[in-house]
Amino acid sequence: MFTEEIKQQLKEVLSAMQNHVKIRFFTDNKCPSCADAEEFIETMSSLSDHLSFEKVETEELVPAYELTSEKYPDASIRFNGIPGGHEINSFLQAIVELSGLAGELPEELIERISKIDKDVDIKVFVTLGCPHCPGAVAKANRLAMENPHIKAQMIEAQTFYELSEKYNVSSVPKIVINESFEFVGNQPIEKFIEGLEQ
Repeated sequence: MFTEEIKQQLKEVLSAMQNHVKIRFFTDNKCPSCADAEEFIETMSSLSDHLSFEKVETEELVPAYELTSEKYPDASIRFNGIPGGHEINSFLQAIVELSGLAGELPEELIERISKIDKDVDIKVFVTLGCPHCPGAVAKANRLAMENPHIKAQMIEAQTFYELSEKYNVSSVPKIVINESFEFVGNQPIEKFIEGLEQ
């Protein structure tokens, strides 16, 4: 799945990790892309001592990866589908940030995010060829790190075609917040927060 050159590049990115990140890999024995998804996470976790994964058999959306860390134990970050193509960038960013290297957000935004006191689900529909999608996924993930009420999930639109149809995904990234607030494009983080506050 990865050439030796790409493995070396990934290893360099992951070498910045500060704390351990654990990935729960969700799979079942009927899913056509789960073997590739398992190979993906096996290879990825072999590239850093700070990274490990646990395989979980489930009938939920598969393949999927759920990320947790010692530094952000309450963060809810999930990737539904193999984060290949451009999406490898948001996956790597989530791992490195969860390990303790998340950049500071402006105080005003942190204050707004901390006031969210109800459960919020952010779905970010992507395609692997979309260059603008990783930015939107990264913003959703960052919000989930700041507040345990916020759940962020990337959904690969082609793998989960039925969900894409349900949410009328015609262009990506498409962001759906709590089933009611939605927008398209890699918008500023303030746009995401506006949806959380609805």
